[in-house]
Order: sequence, then C-alpha cells, then structure tokens
Amino acid sequence: MSKTKAGSPHDPRGAGRFDEARAASTVARAQPNLEAGVEAIRETVKTLKPVPGVYRMCDARGDVLYVGKARSLKARVANYTQINGLTTRLMRMVSQCRSMEIVTTNSEAEALLLEAQLIKRFRPPFNVLLRDDKSFPFILLRADHEFPRIHKHRGARRAKGNYYGPFASAGSVNTTLNALQKLFLLRSCTDSFFSNRDRPCLLYQIKRCSAPCVGRISGDDYDALVGQAKDFLAGKSSQVQADLEKQMAKAAEELDFETAAILRDRLRAATFIQGSQAINAKAVGDADVFALAAKGGQICVQAFFIRGGQNWGHRAFFPSHIKDVEEDQVLANVMLQFYEEVPPPPMVLVDRDLPEGELMEAALTELADKKVQISIPQRGDRRKLMAQASRNAVDALDRRLAETGTKAKVNRELAEFLELGEPPERIEVYDNSHIQGAKAVGAMVVASPEGFEKSQYRKFNIREAQTNDDFSMMREVMRRRFRNLAENPDGESGKKNSHETIWPDLVLIDGGKGQVSSVMEVLGELGIADEVAVVGIAKGPHHGREGREVFHFPDGREKTLPTNSPVLFYAQRLRDEVHRYVIGAHRAKRSKAITASPLDEIPGIGPARKRALLLHFGTASKVRAAALEDLQRALGVSDAVARKIYDFYHAGG
Repeated sequence: MSKTKAGSPHDPRGAGRFDEARAASTVARAQPNLEAGVEAIRETVKTLKPVPGVYRMCDARGDVLYVGKARSLKARVANYTQINGLTTRLMRMVSQCRSMEIVTTNSEAEALLLEAQLIKRFRPPFNVLLRDDKSFPFILLRADHEFPRIHKHRGARRAKGNYYGPFASAGSVNTTLNALQKLFLLRSCTDSFFSNRDRPCLLYQIKRCSAPCVGRISGDDYDALVGQAKDFLAGKSSQVQADLEKQMAKAAEELDFETAAILRDRLRAATFIQGSQAINAKAVGDADVFALAAKGGQICVQAFFIRGGQNWGHRAFFPSHIKDVEEDQVLANVMLQFYEEVPPPPMVLVDRDLPEGELMEAALTELADKKVQISIPQRGDRRKLMAQASRNAVDALDRRLAETGTKAKVNRELAEFLELGEPPERIEVYDNSHIQGAKAVGAMVVASPEGFEKSQYRKFNIREAQTNDDFSMMREVMRRRFRNLAENPDGESGKKNSHETIWPDLVLIDGGKGQVSSVMEVLGELGIADEVAVVGIAKGPHHGREGREVFHFPDGREKTLPTNSPVLFYAQRLRDEVHRYVIGAHRAKRSKAITASPLDEIPGIGPARKRALLLHFGTASKVRAAALEDLQRALGVSDAVARKIYDFYHAGG
C-alpha cells in the first residue's frame, strides 16, 4: 500500500465517503447483497394488505435506510422486488435492506404526514432531507394572564395564546418585537418579575412598556392595546395606524402634547415595521411562497413567509440526497418536512406542479385543521412575489456554489500543504480542557467539505489518565476513539455510533510535538499508525497578531504558512471550533459539580427528600453523621428511607 509523506495511505474510499452510496454502505454491518435484500422484501410482502400506510427499509443493524408511503402497501412494496424496473439508486438501497417495518394508516394523506415525520426523525440516507435543524422563531402573545405578555418563542406551542410566525431568523423577530413594544407598549417580562415589581422598570422609562405591573395603565386600556396588537399582526395595520392618527390629532387639539408625542412615536414604530418589509404583499394575506432553483447538481428551495400581508422574512434551504430525484419531488419533500415544524397557512404558492398535489393539499389541510390551498400564481401581486422568490433562489444557489468552489480550493490546498494523497472528506480535530487536572474532558469535532458536522461531535470524560498530564489525556482520548476501528477496520462492529465506524482522512491535534507523539504512540499500539494521517497545530513562538501557527508532522518536521493564507485561516477555524466545544463541555462539567451534593449518591433520594434532610440537619456532612433515630425524626423521611440512608453511610453496621 502506497503512503503519503505524512504517513497516511492513499484511501481509495475518500472521494466517495460522503456520497449516497458510501453513506449507505458505512451504516450496514453486512455487505450489500441484492438477492438478500429482495428476499427480505418478499417476506414482508407476504404479510401486507392493500391498505394505505408507511414502510421503513432497515439494514442489518436496524438503522433506517428509507421511509416511504403508499396508497396500497402490498402493491408499492412489491415493486421493489422487480429488479429490472429499479434505478441504480434504488438497487443500492434494496441491496442494503434486510428487514422492513410497516405502519398502516387510515388514509393516504395521513400516511404522507407520517412519512415526513419519520424522515425528520430518522434522517435516512436514501430520502431527500431538509438540511435545516434550526427551529423557527415565533412571536407569542400569551392569553394566560390578566395582562398578556408578548415575547419571542421557539419550540413546541403549548402555552395558551396567539402565535405569529414563522419568522426567518432570530434577528428578524427581535427587530419586529422591539418595534411592536414601542407601538403597543405591551409587557415582555416574566410573570414572576411582573408580580414582584413595586415601581416601573427601565422599559417604561424608554417608552416600551405601559407598566401594568404597578398600575400605570388600567386593565381595560391594556386590553385595548392587546386588541390593537392582534389586529396589526393579523394584517389590519392600516386601521391601527388610522386610529393612532386620530388619537394623536385629538390629543394635539386638547393641547395634551405629551400624549401626542407618545402617539407620534408609536406611529413611527408602525411605519418602521411596514417599511422593513422589502416585499409588498398586502394583497396576499397569509401565505408561504416556495421557489426552486437547480444548478451544478445542487438545489436551492427559497421560502418567503407572508403573514397578514407582511413579509416576515425568507430562508434558503439546500436539501441533501437529491441525486436521481425529480425537482418537483424534491420540492414536495422539502415542503412536507418543513410543515412538520411550522403550521401551514391557508395559501401555499409554488413555482411548479407538484406530484400528488391534491394529496398534499389534503395532508396539509389535515395538519392545519383548516383548508389549505396549493397554487401556482399566474398574474398580479402573487406572480410578482413568485418572481422575486425565484430570483432569490437563483442568487442563493449561485452564492452556495461559489462558496463550495472556494471551500474545495482551500481543501485541495490543505491536502497539498499537509502532503495528503487527496483532499480530506472527514477531518477530526481533538483537544483537552481542565483546570490543574480537575474536571478533565476531551473533545472531538468533525468537519467535512459541507462544514462542521455537529451531529458527529463527541466529548470524552477523562477516566483513566493522569488529569494533570495533557499527553496522558490525549492518549486516552485516542485509544477510546480508535480502539473499535482497530478491531473492526471495515466498520462492521455493529455499533450504532457512526463516529466509531468511519475512518477519518485527517486527524488534527491541537498541540505540538508532544501531543503528536502521544497520538502516534497509541495508534502504533493499536496497529493503525499507517492508517491515519496525523498533524498537530500549535501556536508559534510569537503568540501575538504576527505569530504563525506551526504544523507538526509525525516524523518531527515542522511547517508554517503565510499569515494571510486561506489554508491557515481554515486551520485556525478548525482549532477554534474544538476550543469552543471542549471549553463549553468543561464549563458544563464544572457547573454540574458545583451544584452536586453527596446526598445525590444515595439511591432513592430525590430532590424533595434531599431538601427535607438539608433543612433538618443543615449540611450533608451532618446527615452522614446522624444516628438512625435522628434521621427518622426528620420531616418527610419515613423509617424505611431513614434506614436506607443510615445503611448507605454505615455499611459496616
């Protein structure tokens, strides 16, 4: 096997490590076998009926390869046994399949919704995936208090109240929320803060709250502000502005200039919100707009969010696993996964016909519990809005392709500088953190040509190494990371942790010669020193702005890069990310230790009993020294629990 100068073999798997075929093969314990896959599907078909439902194809380890829905499960699943009619992509999927899981539904629309839910949950390698894990922010006007609170909200919509959104980003919702506070003077504080005020807070002083907490506004007047806010957010902004103008004119006629000035500022806030809407969508009402652009093997889906005729932002999605999938099907899959998190509006505008469009309408109607219409705009404001969405999709895709090209160039230059056989597809970066050996933790971050793969990050609580010895800690981290791969070099261990079944193309260590030597020592013990390219990155002799990072190779050589090198900036970014991650893990560990109590170690002692014991005895050490009779006298502690506590601390009797 030929080796690079850095000590790593040319890995023939590297170029395809993150394509669909490689993604599927790395998760399976058994080798691909088309006949075995077809036989597993045939066995499943024997048990199926011609009813609607959802099916999951699983590999030998039980991981989900694909999720699909069907009007007739028996007919749809049977199609996979007709090899001659399958595409190459589907044949690869069937060759990995070893079992299937079936869920029947009451209707095909219900099956479509369940399919999207399971895709979001399992993220199978053969489904089109919406690669956006961030939840969308909403504005929540609560209805569970005498004086409703307005604030930003993410996550499940369990609180009682009115939700307005989605907004494209936290920045857009914060800007709108600040303007709404100026416009309607509604409180944004928590209920506990509200109930403990005896004088107005700063928000009242800067005219962003009406101070209902201390009675500066009556309940009826506050309800009127809430009603105006609801009207404004529902699209009746012109009516709200007209009412404010009348009130301002009346206050001016009555020479109440202070009130007139407050109303003037509120009108300015309303104008700001409307002026910040880059798109005129008054005639649209509540709608989402989706436009697709395809180029260079990539697809961008641009979404605009219109609520009450106001543009609440837009976001570009770049779905993955789109090879050999029709563009209209990609758009449909993206929309269904998107609406798993966001409630559908009454109108969804798209730029093309969708497969099973009527079925999608029925599914979204069921999801929203109200009529949802999907349409292609032909004229007027809706057509202009779609044209703008399409232009944004093309522009976003062009930027993405340009960034991808730049990243690929930097990756090639990195491979050349580090003397690798080919550009690395998977880079693992390692670092440790501790304070004088206390609460030591190691960390691994993973980067690919697409960016940081945060689902692959891993923390290592240092268990065996001397925690004041960085080299010893690094050896433990490496041993735990690569031990499984050394024993199962083909990734067939049966473990579900993907980081334990994938070979890295480059291991980047935050440290110098000592750390690199420690890593190579462990890899040598495991017999894989020639299987992994290892390079250390350490700060040079000058740590200031003019200093240069030094790259340390296993053979003792050192190399540097110019201070303005894009490759250096990329390497620094990798190192900074592992710093951020490991320091965060270390801080979390320290914080947990600060709040820990020796009583936590006693089985069956929950927060309530722990609190009762501490209230009675004062400290955990006094609980430990207490006699059985004293423990039995503690409030909330039964005789059985007292005996358990006493026996825990007095095992000898």
